[in-house]
Amino acid sequence: MIVPDLPMFPLGSVLFPAAAMALHVFEPRYQALTRACLEGDGRLGIVLIERGSEVGGGDTRHALGTRARVTEAVALDDGRWFLALEGLDRVRIRHWLPDDPYPRAQVEVLTDDPAGAAVADARDRVERLLRRALALQTELGEIPAAPATLSLARGADAAAWQAATVAPIGPADAQRVLETDGVDQRLLLLEGLLDDAVTVLALRVGGR
Repeated sequence: MIVPDLPMFPLGSVLFPAAAMALHVFEPRYQALTRACLEGDGRLGIVLIERGSEVGGGDTRHALGTRARVTEAVALDDGRWFLALEGLDRVRIRHWLPDDPYPRAQVEVLTDDPAGAAVADARDRVERLLRRALALQTELGEIPAAPATLSLARGADAAAWQAATVAPIGPADAQRVLETDGVDQRLLLLEGLLDDAVTVLALRVGGR
């Protein structure tokens, strides 16, 4: 499906489908984006900035992001907004439209092929590694994004997005997860990223 004109919010972080994000909107062009979004269907795109800053424009953006919807909007007297977003689906940017008055793009909504037969085992391996990583973060005195007792959703697709949201990975690796087609390959990538994270965290624990 092609969306011909989607408001786009470039950020320094990744939003995954089925995940939540809070936004503080203070730049005038994104205040205008918010008003237009709320006057429409409440949907906008989130895309990771590859190079540059969130503020002031002139950034270079990745070509794949997430379509989201506004679930809550609070307007402040000075024009700022606090938004709550829910990720809906992955989108590929087909063409950037002019940034005036705010970033917009023509996007293609992406869908995954059906999962393979081994996806349940992959989901379970990711859950075990994720719990270990979160436990090690706690042992280091860090505040993990979720408790080490976390249980992932039973569905492999939802579990993959849930794991990616709370995994101790940086924005570049999060973007790799988002760009990976198919839940099988997405879980395989997450398994490798979490295995690496567990190794590093365990070394840090041992070196204290």
